[in-house]
Amino acid sequence: MAKSNLKVKEQVKKSNLKVVDDREIKTTAYSDINLKKWKDYSHVKTDTLWEFPTRLKEGGHSNEYHGNYIPQIAQQIYERYTKKDDVILDLFFGSGTSGIEAVNMGRRCIGVELKDDLAEKVAKKFTPKQLVTDVNIICGDSASEIAKDKVQARLEVMGKKHAQLLMLHPPYDDIIKFSDKKEDLSNCATTDEFYDLFEKVAKNGYDLLEKGRFACLIIGDSYKNSEVQPLGFMCMAKMMNLGFKLKGIIVKDIQGNERAKGKTANLWRYRALAGGFYIFKHEYVMVFQKV
Repeated sequence: MAKSNLKVKEQVKKSNLKVVDDREIKTTAYSDINLKKWKDYSHVKTDTLWEFPTRLKEGGHSNEYHGNYIPQIAQQIYERYTKKDDVILDLFFGSGTSGIEAVNMGRRCIGVELKDDLAEKVAKKFTPKQLVTDVNIICGDSASEIAKDKVQARLEVMGKKHAQLLMLHPPYDDIIKFSDKKEDLSNCATTDEFYDLFEKVAKNGYDLLEKGRFACLIIGDSYKNSEVQPLGFMCMAKMMNLGFKLKGIIVKDIQGNERAKGKTANLWRYRALAGGFYIFKHEYVMVFQKV
C-alpha cells in the first residue's frame, strides 16, 4: 500500500472517521452521512437558526397533543447524529414523535412516558411487530432508578449496552400542566425544583447513553413573577455539570408550529407593551456530546 494511503488511514483513525472504501465512503463513527459526497446533504442543517413554515403531518405524525416537538427536529438530529439501527432514548416520550420518526428513518427507539393513558394511546400508533422490534414504550418516572433499570433491560434485549442518542423535551416548567402526578416536571412547586428534577432525568440519560454519542435538548423559556425564567440556559448548565460537552445552541422559530392564536395575539401584544416584556417566538435545540 502506498505511504500516502497509509497516512490517510492513520488520519482517519485519529479523527474518529470510518473509511469503507477510500474512493467512495467516508463517515463519522456516529452518522451515515457520506463526507465524500457532502454536497448531497444540503437538506441537513448546519447553521444555528432553524425555521420551518409548518409542522410536518405526514409519515404517521399528528398534532392532536399540545406540547409535542415538531418531527423536522427529529429528522435533522437523527440524520446528523445516528446510524441505521441505532437506538434513540427519549425520556419525555409524550405523543411519540421520537418513536415515529425512528421507525420512518430505520432507527429504533425506547421511550419513557409518565402517563399510563398516554403511553397506551401512543402504543396504538405502532404495529404489534414494531412494538416488539423497533419501539418500546416504558411507563414510568424518568427520574427514577426503576425506569433506568427498565431501559437498561430493554437495551440488552435490543442487543445494545447503551443508547446511541438521547432526546430530551421536558415541560417548559409549569406553562402547560400535563398531569396531576407529583413526578411530573410541570407540577413542580418552584422553578428551582423543576431544575433539580430535570437534572435527575438528565443524569439517567447520561448514564444510559453511549460514550462519544450525542444528546438533544429541546426547550423554551418561560415568564413568571414579572421576569424571564431562562429555562434553556439553566437546563443547559445542568447537563454540562453532568459531564456533557455543549456542541451547539440552535434557535428555532416556533411560529410555524404554534396553534392559531387569532385575536389573542393582540391581547398578548398589549400585555407585552404594558408589562415591559417580549413575546417568545423561539425555543432552543441544544446539542451535547458525552465525552
